[in-house]
Amino acid sequence: MNKINYRISLLVALMGVSISVSAQKKQKPNPQKEAVIASVDNRFEELTDVSDRIWSFEEIAFQETQSAAALSDYAESLGFKVTRGVAGIPTAFVAEYGSGKPIIGILGEFDALPGLSQNTVPYKSPLHEGAPGHGCGHNLFGTASLGAAAAIKDLIEKGEIQGTVRFYGTPAEEKFFGKLWMVREGLFEDVDVVMDWHPAAETKTAVQKGLALVDFQVEFFGQAAHASADPWNGRSTGDALELYTTGINYYREHIKPTVRIHYHIQDAGKVVNVVPDYSRIWVRVRDSSREGLIPVWKRVEAMAEGAAIMANVEYKVSLISGVHEVLVNRTGSAALQKNLESLGPISYTEEEQDFAKKIQEATGKPQIGLVSKIDPMEETAEHSMGGSTDVGDVSWVVPTIRLSATTAPNGTPWHSWAVVASSGMSIGHKGMAYAAKALSMTMVDLFQNPELVENVKAEFKEKKGDYVYKGFVPDGPPPINSNLQD
Repeated sequence: MNKINYRISLLVALMGVSISVSAQKKQKPNPQKEAVIASVDNRFEELTDVSDRIWSFEEIAFQETQSAAALSDYAESLGFKVTRGVAGIPTAFVAEYGSGKPIIGILGEFDALPGLSQNTVPYKSPLHEGAPGHGCGHNLFGTASLGAAAAIKDLIEKGEIQGTVRFYGTPAEEKFFGKLWMVREGLFEDVDVVMDWHPAAETKTAVQKGLALVDFQVEFFGQAAHASADPWNGRSTGDALELYTTGINYYREHIKPTVRIHYHIQDAGKVVNVVPDYSRIWVRVRDSSREGLIPVWKRVEAMAEGAAIMANVEYKVSLISGVHEVLVNRTGSAALQKNLESLGPISYTEEEQDFAKKIQEATGKPQIGLVSKIDPMEETAEHSMGGSTDVGDVSWVVPTIRLSATTAPNGTPWHSWAVVASSGMSIGHKGMAYAAKALSMTMVDLFQNPELVENVKAEFKEKKGDYVYKGFVPDGPPPINSNLQD
């Protein structure tokens, strides 16, 4: 054999050894992780049934009676100790199993969005005209998290790991941010680490901060009069409302690119021939951090007084709620990333890819289907954009590890009928099961490795610094039966 052939043969042999060793490392079994994967697979039909029932209930913020019952009853049937109606919220609950430390929590949401009801077809077709729908996939969210908690509960029950697993049923994320009242109630004070996930169009560790946010309501009070016979006797709250929104819209030129301002006019009068004596608007301000949010928020609030003066009416500003940006924990995320790489990407059938491409066609997106891959963990941007979540507030009181899992086609408009369709069929179901596996595998790491827990907590402490958490939440009970529900 000549030198060149010898070197090629040696290289091939060494590559084979390398691949073999690499495969052995990758495939080195962790019995507990194999067990939680099997647990999720064994309960897949049950979890799918729970998810589909929540999908069909179509319940919005603070009204998720059937959805909360579906999850809490299922948890109870599995042996969890369930405490319902926590933090003054009838649909909030905690399900717990085990005892002692560590206490690992996991979050589960289950509220729908108004007006998004949809059949499981790849074109717009309401299931119930005008009804809500799961345009953010929360039917999958709560179910997958409970599935992960159940897999851990099985290990604790068998004595294979020690500690406590705690599932938090958290309502009203889409409108009022129910976790704020749960945080205020101290329900997370003894928890070591919290796990969280969210349905998405890609699968990855979630290491972006999102946006801080505040919601407030402005009411104007004036004097009614006949709009034609004696409008001079009226003081129009409709005028005040228009002046106020005009001021907000002119302000947009002078805010930073990270700021977002939204509003929803809830009441602008009832009939055209009456000068309205009452109007009401819901205003939302966001920024990439709470520090940047506060001055914009206060400026937009102050504009209400100017509008009231110009229209010669009275006004009232009321805080509804608000959320912090997420305090990202990269130590915990790195542990999650390893489990994603171990699981590998989700596999899809030709039928599922065809469904995805039809969704993309219907929503004007490139027809590339479902993108199935596991990318390396991203860097955390200083000013990450996107949405907002009350998970942010949890992350400022306890270290929080977050996951995104694919439950809808790439490019799908979120908070839309397209997500509702995907969340009620196999694409969503696969993402749900995948999330349950990845979350429970990472929880195994936390239960088995006290050093990992301490490192996660050390990063949390360092990043939080001397900031003393204070939630953007008004005194008193949650606004379950207020005019905010109108």
